[in-house]
Amino acid sequence: MNKEKSTQDSTVIISRIMLPEDANPAGIVHGGVIMKEIDNAAGVAAVRHTRKVCVTASIDRLDFHKPCFIGNLVTVKAGINYTGTTSMEVGARVETEDLLSGKITHLASAYLTFVALGDDHRPVQVPPLKLVNKEDMRRNTEARARRELRLAEKKKESECQKDASRC
Repeated sequence: MNKEKSTQDSTVIISRIMLPEDANPAGIVHGGVIMKEIDNAAGVAAVRHTRKVCVTASIDRLDFHKPCFIGNLVTVKAGINYTGTTSMEVGARVETEDLLSGKITHLASAYLTFVALGDDHRPVQVPPLKLVNKEDMRRNTEARARRELRLAEKKKESECQKDASRC
């Protein structure tokens, strides 16, 4: 059996300066560049939690709140919110910093589901999540609610594919 681990055991913070190749001609960073940074940070958190190869199963939610510009420092903080049998939800918070002014802005938030894989590239059990404090408990409760919505949406989508009249 896998030993339970806390969010603090796997939380990661990754930063990168945004360069001209990351942006459109107006100097605004492409959303896809930010998405890649989110996926990278969330993937590191998932691997730290499981010490297994982990793959992105879905990006549940990605909301951009403000733009990001060339020269901004983008920082992604990612941590495990929930663990199931073979999957886990990772939450990511993205901030930008204008390095000249020091102003930090909440750029985006996202929730991703990762699956841990064994040597045969099949899903394997992940360590349970140890909830240490009230913040961990709040995030876990919210993640469980999102999981229920994801499963209900997946079921409806499956039913629609089988019979369009059920949509």
